[in-house]
This record gives sequence, structure tokens and C-alpha cells, in this order.
Amino acid sequence: MSEFIPPAKPIIGDDEREAVDRVLRSGMVAQGPEVAAFEQEFSAHFVPGRPSVAVNSGTAGLHLGLLAAGVGVGDEVIVPSFTFAATGNAVALTGATPVFVDIEPETFSLDPDSVAAAITPNTRGIMPVHLYGHPARMRELEAIVAERGVALYEDAAQAHGASLDGRPVGSFGEFAMFSLYPTKNMTSGEGGMVTTATDDIARRVKLLRNQGMEKQYENEIIGFNARMTDIHAAIGRVQLTKVDAWTKTRQQNAAFLDANLQGILTPPVAEGAVHVYHQYTVRVTEDRDGFVRALKEEHNVGAGVYYPIPNHRLPSLAPYAPGLDLPETERAAREVVSLPVHPSLSQGDLERIVTAVNTVAGAGA
Repeated sequence: MSEFIPPAKPIIGDDEREAVDRVLRSGMVAQGPEVAAFEQEFSAHFVPGRPSVAVNSGTAGLHLGLLAAGVGVGDEVIVPSFTFAATGNAVALTGATPVFVDIEPETFSLDPDSVAAAITPNTRGIMPVHLYGHPARMRELEAIVAERGVALYEDAAQAHGASLDGRPVGSFGEFAMFSLYPTKNMTSGEGGMVTTATDDIARRVKLLRNQGMEKQYENEIIGFNARMTDIHAAIGRVQLTKVDAWTKTRQQNAAFLDANLQGILTPPVAEGAVHVYHQYTVRVTEDRDGFVRALKEEHNVGAGVYYPIPNHRLPSLAPYAPGLDLPETERAAREVVSLPVHPSLSQGDLERIVTAVNTVAGAGA
């Protein structure tokens, strides 16, 4: 059988290794000049005019961003249930209540009508997820927050370089978080980046990540140790020079799949949206799990299911959502399959994926 095609594949090369060696030789491996340079370069690349703050994980970025935006006990933050648990976890970790609402079926992001219906006097903010690399319904969500007087935050973990109407994701909310986990569109090995609307929020995130201090031993607030190391920042700086080319390749790979897949629902792209295809997510309406199994066992093609259990049904987060019914979320959890779209795919790999998917879909697996 042909070599296995993984659903995701981090790309770490000699340039990244040389950058790490440079930092190790310098003797300054904790948060230092590499982190500061990475923050400036990330802002300039993805969200010009907005300060960025590097942290040690995407989840830390969400947590600290929410705290810096003033979210805490007694507040509610509206989030999707169809996402990785870190979104809801971050809200809960502040002491606030995650309020799960349904998604709309095209972009898998927050449904604006469901959001509007869920707002209460305790709603502090709304945090959409730009899932799979497609921007959320930001036009409608911006209108809601303007009308209802609540805040807007962004979980942009999977959406480096995505945009809507020419505006990059990460530039809509009071803060946004980008993940730098190994399988994301770019990585720092592990880490996250928080982009903020104001210098004031950026300063609070910096305090929170560093034990509450800007100057050593002058702790201003209670904080965490959520710093990024210079080792990780050095990797991220190299990746930043490559991510645009990788994104273009992802988009080209997606276009090939769009043109050649049959018998399944391929990912739509909203008017005015730039999709960066962190995942190429399709719907299989009958026996999704059998479909995934057949791709691997019969064709050696990997596929991922993100996410099989909605947040509101996880043991950890279900107590926040007793008796909640989210039909589009449940349907997506039953039907979604993410096919390989990463930049390491060869033309032969793409043709194998198409043949495998069309064969399995045609067989009704």
C-alpha cells in the first residue's frame, strides 16, 4: 500500500533549527529580545497597527486576553459549542460563565440570530471562533455588539491570515488569540499570540503573563507564568517568513479538492472572505465514522474529526449547559471530516486523496 498521508504535518526545517541554535548560543533563552521582535513582526504581518503579546500557549492567550478585557465572576461570554474545549475552558477559568449557542451550517461559526437571543444583562462579550481558517460572521456580530453594548473578542487560533471584506481576523475584537501549536498554519513549537485593540489591554496581558510585573520584583497585580521563551519565538520568527507561501499552497490544494471531489459537501467560502484552510472540512451525511475508517484502511489516507463531541456535552463543560439543544452543532459533530490540505502534499498525494474520497463516497461507506 502507498505511504500514509497524514491529516496534518508540521513543517520544521533547517532555518528553524539554526534559529534555535542562535538563541542557545546567546545564553538568553527565556523571554527576551526574540520574543519582543516576534511580537512586532507578528503585528506587522497579520494585524498592522495592533500590539501583539506572546504567551506560552493559545489557551493561555484566551485566558489572559479575557482577564485583561475585564471578564470575571458574574459575567457571561457567548461562545460556540462546536470548537475545541479551550474556548469554553478559558471563559470558565476567569470565573465567568460560558454560554454556548448554535452555529450556522456554512462556516461552522456562531449563528448571529442565536447569539442575539442569548444576550442577557450579564453578557460581557461574544467570542466567535474563526473555525478551520474561515472568518466568522463578523459583519452581523459587529452589528449586534454595537446595538447591545457588549464586547467582541476573537478566537483566531486557526485563522492566521484569514480576512473578511479586506479586514484581517484579529482586528475586530478587543483582543484576539492566535495559536502557535505545531499543527497550526504556522508554529513556534508551542505558544500563542494575543493581538489587542489598545495598548492598555496589551499591557495588562503582559502583566498577567509575567507574575503581574513589568519591572522585576515590582508586582502590580496577581499574575501567572505564561511567558514565551526566546527559543519558541525564534522558531515563530522563521515561520512568519514562510506562512504566506504555505497559505497559498493550502488554498491551491483546496481548489484542487473543490474541483475534483464528488459525492460530498465541500467547504463553502463566504462572499468577501479569505479562507486559509487550516482544515479542509467537508460533510459526510451518512456514516461519517465509517467513511473515515475506510479512507485509512482501504486507501491509507488520514482524516480528522474536529470535533466529535460538542463542548456543551463534555463532562467538564456540560454543567454550564443543562438541557441545552443545539441542532446545527450536533449535526456538524456527526458529519464533519477534515481531509489533508497541508502544504507538504504532493500532486500525487492530492490525486490519491481525490481517488480515495470519491471511491469511498461512491461506495456509500
